[in-house]
Order: sequence, then structure tokens, then C-alpha cells
Amino acid sequence: MKGLFIVRAFFVFICTAAAFRLFEFSPLLSTGIGLAVGLIVVFFEVFARKISLKGLSSVVFGIFLGMLVAWIFNKTLELFLLPKEITYNAKVFVTFIFIYLGVTLGLKGRGEFNLIIPYVRFQRKELREEAIVIDTSIIIDARILDIVKTGFLEARFIVPRFVLNELQALADSTDHMKRQKGKRGIEVLHSLKKETNIEVDIYNEDIENVKSVDEKVVVLAQTLDAKILTTDYNLNRIAQLQGIKVLNINDLANALKPTFVAGERFSIKLIKEGKEHNQAVGYLEDGTMVVVENAKWLIGKNVDIEVTSVLQSPSGRIVFTRLANQ
Repeated sequence: MKGLFIVRAFFVFICTAAAFRLFEFSPLLSTGIGLAVGLIVVFFEVFARKISLKGLSSVVFGIFLGMLVAWIFNKTLELFLLPKEITYNAKVFVTFIFIYLGVTLGLKGRGEFNLIIPYVRFQRKELREEAIVIDTSIIIDARILDIVKTGFLEARFIVPRFVLNELQALADSTDHMKRQKGKRGIEVLHSLKKETNIEVDIYNEDIENVKSVDEKVVVLAQTLDAKILTTDYNLNRIAQLQGIKVLNINDLANALKPTFVAGERFSIKLIKEGKEHNQAVGYLEDGTMVVVENAKWLIGKNVDIEVTSVLQSPSGRIVFTRLANQ
């Protein structure tokens, strides 16, 4: 970030010096012109980082369309043989109007923007333009790799440098569990870079004046106008409060779990005691907890059960049942 600031400051200085040399007759005016031009270019460069290729293409198309319509209008205006001064001013005025209209219409209709030539149709690639910031939890979780391999998700994954640093710190940890998580996360990233459905870019710039990694992820997503891919519940809530779209793998997993209705019957193996008196607990293949009433004495056996109710909680789904023969 500091290096980029120095480059921008140097560019503004060069613009100011060049303008001073070109307009030596008025040092104050030339310095002001050079400084203004430099600042405008830098501002455009910073702002352009938030513009997608789709939006930029629409703007350029709108400019060319506006200039074409203005040229036709100006040629028509010459037929009226008006005074040259009035004709010139009218041309300038009309050109600015049509360029403005072209840009605004291009931006408003960028969702339907297509460039059509006979027998050739160039269409926008939305999925390739979509940017998704991934955090440490989603990398360690590793399920994202299976989702990408299915082809259901095509996007540009942005991996911040501070997330890589956190993974490296975990991989170098003296704690065995943390070390295994860090190594698994690094292996998942290597595997993701080999997938053809997605692009994985490393974002090397740090987020200044922010200490928490979760807060840095949120700020980066806001800066890049990107989504966040995570399994972290707290990060999910914080990002949504700030208007950032979040893709949570846990929500996806819950949505894909089988649905149950009262009275439905199936078999399950009881594993342990429940929290309430005489309850037993078993688990489905997807990890869904099944609580069986009055079945403590059947722990360790496969039993036929009947669904009584289903509870959806932030941590997952819990199915409450009773023995089928009851």
C-alpha cells in the first residue's frame, strides 16, 4: 500500500512538472493544471478498480454510440446554414449531451449488453468476472474443493495475503491439531489452483489500521465489491450487517439435507444418551442428529423410528422421533 502511494505521488509530481514546462508563461496556472490532471488520473485509477469488465465495456460502447449519434446530428445541423459560432457551440453542446446519454444508457443496460455481428455473437462472461474472497475457515474446511470439482461454482477466488499468513502460522504451530489444519489448508489451495472451473488470485496488499483477519476480509470484500465464501458464523453475520453477500457452505449443506415430515419412518443406530431423561441419540450419514424418546435402553442397536418434529437451529438440523412400535 505504501509503495503504491509513493508511485501515485510521483506520478502527480511528474504531471505537475510537465505542465509547468509546457505553460511557462503562467507558472501558477500551469502548476494548477498539472496538479489537477494528475489527481484526476489517480482518482480514475483508484475508482476503476471497482468497475467490472462488463461495466467498462458498456461505458465504452455507450461513448461510441453517443459520438455516432452526435456526429449524425451535427451533420444535419450544418444543412441549416446557421452562423459558424452558433453552429460550433451547438455541436459541442450536443456532443456532450449524447455522450452523457450513451454512457448512462450503457450502464443501465449492461445486464443485457451484447455486441452482435452477422453470424458472430459476443456474449459477456458473468461467472468469470464474479469475485469471491475466501477466508481461512473455508480453506481448512476443504469441502469447497469438492464443490468446485462438481462444476457448480465458477468464479475468481481471491485469497488475501493475510489469510495465507494465518494458514502458514497454523502450519508452523507447535499444537498438533492446528498444524494439521494449516497443512490441510495449504494443500487445498494447491488443489484449487489446478482446477479449470475457477481462477485463484493472491491479493498481496494488506488492509491497514485493521487487526482482525475477519474484519480485513470484510473490508477487502467491500473494496473489491466481492462476495465472501466462509463457514464462520460470526463472519457471516458481520458481513451481512454491512451489506455484503455471503456464501456459507454450512447453509448450503443444510439446504441439501433430506427433509422429514411428521409420521415418516426410517431406521437408525442409536449411539449415545440424550440430554433429557431416557433419550437416545443417533446420527444420519450427513451428520444430522436424531433424538429418540424412551430409547435409552436400546443404545447400540438399530431401531425403527417415527418422526415427531424437526428443529432447525443455526448449528444444524435436529430430528425428534419416537420408536415406531409405540
